[in-house]
Amino acid sequence: MESRDDTITKHEQLLQYIERLKVGTKISVRKLAKEMGVSEGTAYRAVKEAENLGIVITKERMGTIRVEKKPRNISEQLTFSDVVEIVEGQLLGGADGLHKNLHKYVIGAMKIDAMAKYIDAGSLLIVGNRDNAHLLALEQGAGVLITGGFGISGEVKVLADQLNLPIFSSRHDTFTVASMINRAIFDRIIKKKIMIVEDIVVNKPKLNALKISSTAEEWRALVKLVGEERYAVTDEWNRVIGIVNLRDIECLTEGQSIEKALIRNPITTSLQTSLASAAQLMMWEGIDFLPVVDRNRKLITTVRRKEVLQAMRDAQQHSQLGETFDQLIWNGIAEERDQEGRLYFHGFITPQMATDLGTISEGVLATVMTQAAFKYTKDVSGNDYVLDNMSTYFLRPVQIEDQIVIVSKLLEMSRRTCKIEIEMTHDDTLVCKGVMTLQSIEHG
Repeated sequence: MESRDDTITKHEQLLQYIERLKVGTKISVRKLAKEMGVSEGTAYRAVKEAENLGIVITKERMGTIRVEKKPRNISEQLTFSDVVEIVEGQLLGGADGLHKNLHKYVIGAMKIDAMAKYIDAGSLLIVGNRDNAHLLALEQGAGVLITGGFGISGEVKVLADQLNLPIFSSRHDTFTVASMINRAIFDRIIKKKIMIVEDIVVNKPKLNALKISSTAEEWRALVKLVGEERYAVTDEWNRVIGIVNLRDIECLTEGQSIEKALIRNPITTSLQTSLASAAQLMMWEGIDFLPVVDRNRKLITTVRRKEVLQAMRDAQQHSQLGETFDQLIWNGIAEERDQEGRLYFHGFITPQMATDLGTISEGVLATVMTQAAFKYTKDVSGNDYVLDNMSTYFLRPVQIEDQIVIVSKLLEMSRRTCKIEIEMTHDDTLVCKGVMTLQSIEHG
């Protein structure tokens, strides 16, 4: 049986080996284990880690393949492999090109001569059972998606395999597959819009950390050099075991080990955590420092509250495509001010906001009231908040096309929390009322 230390070392070696493989290389767990002299279990864990890192993909009928990791700034791009999965397709040829990026798609509802003007390398032709169109697309460097569940000729399959251009079939019609692809692109744009920890640490300078064997003198020297007061502490394998800060280490003499002042089992985060989640975590726990670790709890870097909040503010200043359900629901709500300058909201209940009975969904209603509370408190204090708790009272039903007015009243505000009352009316009649407690992410 492999020891824990050997497993960690082999794991890192396997990841480095996988990273050096040429893009498009197929990876077998059994072959990898044999070549690297490890157990299949160790090889499997390394492949899964590589998949989480985005440098390999595992797809049905393809196996595991080394791919180019996509930068976050082009994360809305789909590969042909993604499209096969999205449209529930069946691969007919050109399997070695599935890892290639899709740049655009073209619907082949035209004559061949006209179609040629729109097809170029990296595009995807969506068309029915037209062999001449299939051949044209492949010859011009494009992949082919055949709708209606039709197959291909032997000549088309041979050409697709020779050129490493995927050709696949879907049982859905052209309109449906185009809608499915659009939906997938839309979802990726939303994911791109949501910033994660990786976005703000990618260009950070070399990490400064301490070992468990470090002394108070080494800590003070690092503080003098870097200017920070909090540091992650790692063991000999770079796994985070604690943090030290000024308040806990002041009592130590120069030669004493920092282990005496160590705060063990600290809260950590990962590269894939959203900035909003990291900010909320630091707010709930009353901390302003988070070590960023990998799946093996090895230290990657650290983030501070001020870095997270600044990045979130910067992101809000840039308009982005792609909207979440919260944003789509709020699109029909307008903001105005009363005679005293206080913010209030009004709008109409759209069919998308209703249940099958024709009245507003309770979940949508809670979302509208919560969004109103966030916007009102942002206007009052300038801070961003997250919901702590909410009590809602539904008094009367609200129907499609009913006009609503939402008024907020500040009950109590402190540095960390805010209590607010929300009232929704229709024709001056109260239909819903809520009391919420919000927590500011600006303060710990």
